[in-house]
Amino acid sequence: MKLAFSSNAYLRFPFAEAARRIAALGYRGIEIMADVPHAWPAFLLNEQKAAIRAALEQNRLSIANINAFMMNAISDPRQRYWHPSWIEPYEPYRRVRIEHTLRSLDLARDLGSPCITTEPGGPLEPGQRWQEGLSRFVEALKPVAEHAEKVGVKLLVEPEPGLLVENVEQSEALMAEMADYPAVGLNFDIGHFFCVGEDLPKAVRRLARHIGHVHLEDIAADRVHFHRVPGEGAIDFPGVLEALRQIGYDGWVTVELYPYIDDPDAAARQAREHVLGLCGHLFEA
Repeated sequence: MKLAFSSNAYLRFPFAEAARRIAALGYRGIEIMADVPHAWPAFLLNEQKAAIRAALEQNRLSIANINAFMMNAISDPRQRYWHPSWIEPYEPYRRVRIEHTLRSLDLARDLGSPCITTEPGGPLEPGQRWQEGLSRFVEALKPVAEHAEKVGVKLLVEPEPGLLVENVEQSEALMAEMADYPAVGLNFDIGHFFCVGEDLPKAVRRLARHIGHVHLEDIAADRVHFHRVPGEGAIDFPGVLEALRQIGYDGWVTVELYPYIDDPDAAARQAREHVLGLCGHLFEA
């Protein structure tokens, strides 16, 4: 496995500076936000894409993933990360999420990212049944999945506490619906599955064939969804990372610490030291 860090902790820095800092801390990979201020696809000029490539090359960083989950650029007052969602009741607003994801897939192709991540359907409306939400999500996802296959980029859904798909059972139901779309998989966020009470090694084994990327952060023992620096919560990282090794996962594990925008360097440094101190034997040098 290979360790990366997400640029969403560096919202107060331009991309080139974020890349420089992440590389200086010893990370080999970076997850790029398909969002402001780093790479909002709707208004990203070719010159800006070239600047991103140059920053990656100068800092010897590989792209682990493009994060198309967060949508700060829209800044929906309900929640600026997962709205607009895939299951908005108003279809034109739903199209905003769909078009953003299509552009993010094209961006991933242009920059050489193996995958993008997206939100798992959004929150259900009051009175909306889960199966109804899933049907709407799948209907919206299928044409985007076809585009993902066309451009050669994995489209990874990230289960999230409180949204349509949040646990292993629901993830399996979604993957069954998308079985004919090989470009679709899962972003296994370790903290998210911990929040909803899953046994992490068992969850890894059950979802093994769908895992295309991994997010890592710590969560407190009360399982409240707040990303903490590894070592400041209750997650058994050796157990879950060993389970990933056992299923043959050898891809990127991206540390995601977006709450730490006040001092991202310290959070990134502490995270790397803790994870490699516990499980360095599982990661490429």
